[in-house]
Amino acid sequence: MTRPSPPSRARRPTVPRTARRSAAVAFGLQGFLLAVVLTQLPQYQERFGLSDTLIVVSVVTLSVVAGTGSVLAEALARRVGSAGTLRLGLALIAITAVGVAASPGATAVLVVLAAYGLGLGIVDAAANMQAVAIQHEYGRFILSSFHAVWSVGSIVGALFVAATNALDAPFVTIQMGAALVVAAGLAWAAPRLLPRDPSRATRRGTDSGTGAFPPEVRRALIALGVALALFYAVDFGIGNWSALFLTNVLHSDGGTAALGLAAYQCAALVARGCGDRAVARIGELAVVRAATVVGVIGLLLVATAPSPAVAITGFLVTGLGLPVVAPLCFGIVGRLAPAGRLDSVIARVNIFNYVGTLCGAAIIGSVAAGAGLRIGFAVAVGFVAALTVLASAFAAPRRSRTGPAADPTQGISFVEGTDAGPDGGERR
Repeated sequence: MTRPSPPSRARRPTVPRTARRSAAVAFGLQGFLLAVVLTQLPQYQERFGLSDTLIVVSVVTLSVVAGTGSVLAEALARRVGSAGTLRLGLALIAITAVGVAASPGATAVLVVLAAYGLGLGIVDAAANMQAVAIQHEYGRFILSSFHAVWSVGSIVGALFVAATNALDAPFVTIQMGAALVVAAGLAWAAPRLLPRDPSRATRRGTDSGTGAFPPEVRRALIALGVALALFYAVDFGIGNWSALFLTNVLHSDGGTAALGLAAYQCAALVARGCGDRAVARIGELAVVRAATVVGVIGLLLVATAPSPAVAITGFLVTGLGLPVVAPLCFGIVGRLAPAGRLDSVIARVNIFNYVGTLCGAAIIGSVAAGAGLRIGFAVAVGFVAALTVLASAFAAPRRSRTGPAADPTQGISFVEGTDAGPDGGERR
């Protein structure tokens, strides 16, 4: 006699797996080109005669304009959907990579970098729109895997610049090569992204971007946005100041100084790669609490480090915890978004990403300039401690299921093996 199959532990996805792979490729392409741009800044400075002040201004401007790009992504998504918006954003950043190579001088390259920032914000928001929509169709938490691919892309981008510079490749060749990678990835992913689907539109409603949020949902979304900003303030602070801390405070050489960020990014890849399974086993709230505790321990190691080895270990420990916060934020935001407003809410909360980036540059940098980088990283410990206070937002109330446009995936619990029914109970 044939034995019955065991009950499914998660709802079968209703979208092709190629849509998930294509959205993941978009995350990877974004991380790849951002790493190329940031690691090429010294070459930009030398080629175009940019002062240190102009370099700082260009990085800050990039973050501000990227926030504008996130707002623009909301408007575009209402017209062409998140897939169309993501295609436009990826095309724009590929074009700007070519534009940097073709720039005749400082003014032109600064304009092109601003255009890149606009595209970066569009891609950032639209990629998360796609990822959250795909996650809804899967019925389980998978966002961490998308952000893990972003980390892979970032590492590959940094290695690409290191390898091409080691081979003495011309500046134009490096930029055109990076543009070609993005264009090739876009050509493969573009037709495979999750399209607008009439059946999904019927279930969720049209993303009109209008209407008021219930007060409890508004409070939860703001708390999650602040949590996202705090994470990116620390993340950007590590990216900006880790090498200087190891060099100027702990007196390491340049090669050793680069290991702080490398340790953090490699650990972030591990954390995000394991994030989906961790959420399935213990839930979002427990994961974010564990992540913040690990982050505090890691940054305390950095702030009190007596040697480069201890500081690098601290950056590694920090990376094993904190980087799961961003995908967790977007996952909860997607679940709280009122029916028919998923893309709009994702785009607006994504702005906190760039608020955090600016705070990381301004607050940590200012404190470091006045009191030293040890105190600057002590401030970062405070940011992570504040995340602990906000952890309850990751157990925020769900949206109302009432109304014809209610999302049928709303009742899904991301703890593996459970699926909340309409009455709040579990069905298997």
